Amino acid sequence: MEKIQSLAVSKTDNSMVVPLERGKIPPQAVDLEKVVLGALMIDGKGVDEVIDLLTPEVFYQKSHQYIFDAIDKLFKSGSPVDLLTVSAQLRKDEKSEAAGGDHYLVQLSQLVSSTAHIEFHARIIQQKFIQRSLIKLSTEIISDSYEESTDVFDLLDKAESKLYEVTQGNIRKSTESAMDLVKQAKQRIEDIANRDGLSGIPTGFTDLDRLTSGWQPSDLIIIAARPGMGKTAFTLSMARNVAVGSNIPVAFFSLEMSSVQLITRLISSETGLSSEKLRTGKLEPFEWEQLNVKVKDLERAPIFIDDTPSLSIFDLRAKCRRLASQHGIKLIMIDYLQLMTAQTGAKGGNREQEISTISRNLKALAKELSVPVIALSQLSRAVETRGGSKRPLLSDLRESGAIEQDADIVSFIYRPEYYNLEEWDDDDRSPTANQAEFIVAKHRNGATDAIRLKFLGQFGKFDNLDDFSTPYEFGSKMNAANDDTNRPDGLDPRSLPSAQDAFGDFPASPDDEVPF
Repeated sequence: MEKIQSLAVSKTDNSMVVPLERGKIPPQAVDLEKVVLGALMIDGKGVDEVIDLLTPEVFYQKSHQYIFDAIDKLFKSGSPVDLLTVSAQLRKDEKSEAAGGDHYLVQLSQLVSSTAHIEFHARIIQQKFIQRSLIKLSTEIISDSYEESTDVFDLLDKAESKLYEVTQGNIRKSTESAMDLVKQAKQRIEDIANRDGLSGIPTGFTDLDRLTSGWQPSDLIIIAARPGMGKTAFTLSMARNVAVGSNIPVAFFSLEMSSVQLITRLISSETGLSSEKLRTGKLEPFEWEQLNVKVKDLERAPIFIDDTPSLSIFDLRAKCRRLASQHGIKLIMIDYLQLMTAQTGAKGGNREQEISTISRNLKALAKELSVPVIALSQLSRAVETRGGSKRPLLSDLRESGAIEQDADIVSFIYRPEYYNLEEWDDDDRSPTANQAEFIVAKHRNGATDAIRLKFLGQFGKFDNLDDFSTPYEFGSKMNAANDDTNRPDGLDPRSLPSAQDAFGDFPASPDDEVPF
């Protein structure tokens, strides 16, 4: 049989010229496209079934793209969809002749008598489109791979990004009309109203949620602090609140601590057993019972921890795409930004440029997956050399101004107790023991503020100031009536005026503080 050349063309009906790819016709289902379009014009109910499955681009034949685009416009404007209205819309769009004219529309409507099986047919059309997209993507990758000037890491990231779009069945449109966007915005506002004003991922910290309405999709959030302030403890507390409290999948990337160390700290926070006891394993019988009971919620929590050291930004993006596809993660946490690498392949770049590349890609990742990305960051030593309260400033962000520029929210963790400051620098002069301040210094879409939180180093835990539960309320043996020996100081837990007062008797010692 004569070999078909790659530039050959094949004629189909309606004068459609179909290019051949490497001697093969690209995957298509033109007959089903005709059936679906004909069904949409004879029965408007069919539009409701497939309008969310199809876009003009999924149709292989150009004339069919114009016809479906007309149907889509009619549906979104609330107009009836039938043979006459579609014909009128095509003339309005000046696409009637390119779509085959009224005669072709009549032919399509005569092919079917009902909308039966229209959804099944629409999904086949969509699958053929995905196949063509994979062929196009593969061809681009092959072409780019032969280019000597191509950076291999950029190529890997580009390839995986485009493949993720295809596997999601979400080939993105370059533009959206104001009408579509207004409808989306109105729907989002209604959803927010039904959730008491909380539009994003709840952190579990009441005042912070009130300020931000939760962490918003596509936002890059930077949480910065000096070593010893409790950055890891704060993010772990938040991860616990999100995953255990709200059952929202969280991805935690730790470049500094091992997965077992992180989960041990989460166990300490969840069970109320000090990190010292868990580290030495010296637990009383009732504490073992406490451990086994309280850890069950943590076992079921959708938390996914990755402790790959020196993780590159491109590896991170690849891992996050897989987690989003396989587990539907809604929040990404990175501990911490300065330990990541860019691996751009560029020669002569400095660390500041590398950090800029990382922060820019983290923002791109947040937009691509439409999830909040939280990255911890170190502060420069300038904080330590300042006098006064040593409260951090935006200018203290380490190594790159790009972090501040790319981030939607920049926040700091500040514990005056770390600097031996016993009173807050406000009018009340209240004690700073076991307290921290979460400072929102930049908020692109809202206000800034400083929020007081409770911090207990021995449990590696942050919580609301007036909503901290006592760790002595565990197990029947701990709550046995008239048993004064359950507490180290011999007091009956029921006699305490409040949980907050209970913690006031047990300040964290420097040895108990979290080192990160």
